[in-house]
Amino acid sequence: MRYPASEKLEIIRLVERSHLPVKQTLDKLGIPRTTFYRWYGRYQVAGPEALEDQSPQPSPVWNRIPDDVRQRIVDLAMDVPELSPRELAVRFTDTENYFVSEASVYRLLKSLDLITSPAFIVIKAADEFRDKTTAINQLWQTDFTYLKVIGWGWMYLSTILDDYSRHIIAWKLCTTMKTSDGTETLKNRILLENYFFPADLEAQIEAFVDHYNHQRYHESINNLTPADVYFGRGQAILKQRERIKLKTMETRRLQYRKYAA
Repeated sequence: MRYPASEKLEIIRLVERSHLPVKQTLDKLGIPRTTFYRWYGRYQVAGPEALEDQSPQPSPVWNRIPDDVRQRIVDLAMDVPELSPRELAVRFTDTENYFVSEASVYRLLKSLDLITSPAFIVIKAADEFRDKTTAINQLWQTDFTYLKVIGWGWMYLSTILDDYSRHIIAWKLCTTMKTSDGTETLKNRILLENYFFPADLEAQIEAFVDHYNHQRYHESINNLTPADVYFGRGQAILKQRERIKLKTMETRRLQYRKYAA
């Protein structure tokens, strides 16, 4: 039942003057306590005018990402368009101390038509490695990848990868290839480029290795970077992310309760 503002005010005054406890007075009037305290809260803050019926508004979802946070996510996506929704979600959580999920980032970017195909093939992480390891330096994998330098000939990239952390420990450009075990590292990215001098190729590889080891969130190692795992920072980062997530969820709940009051 909807009450006009004048009746709400009269009910408030009846309750204030009543010699009975509030619950008994409201029971006699047939007014739920939650309804009365909602009216009373508005009345105390803004006076009788606040008792007027407000325009219907869509019910908020308690865990909806606030608009200002949504804009910051979009700004980050525009600054680093090469990142996937998964990588954006992790980077935003780490750098902004505010948890967002991969699904939320994807839906937001999809609604703005900001989901694009990657500029190169991304190596998909396996669910489990063929030779399962439990710590760093238990198993190293090596690989030779052939790369052509226009006008110079073929060069061979030798890489050594720690299996557990996926960290590239070392790499070297060689003029011959003697062994290969099929391990995939930089192939999908480097093979798309054309190089005219060995120094250009070497500089590109060095830049990619640095990005891969220290900036790229690897899905198979809980969205940590290989360097995080290899140098023992991984568990501290994961615990911090969990604290950020819990704090974010609690903040959203409090905001929802404040809005709904």
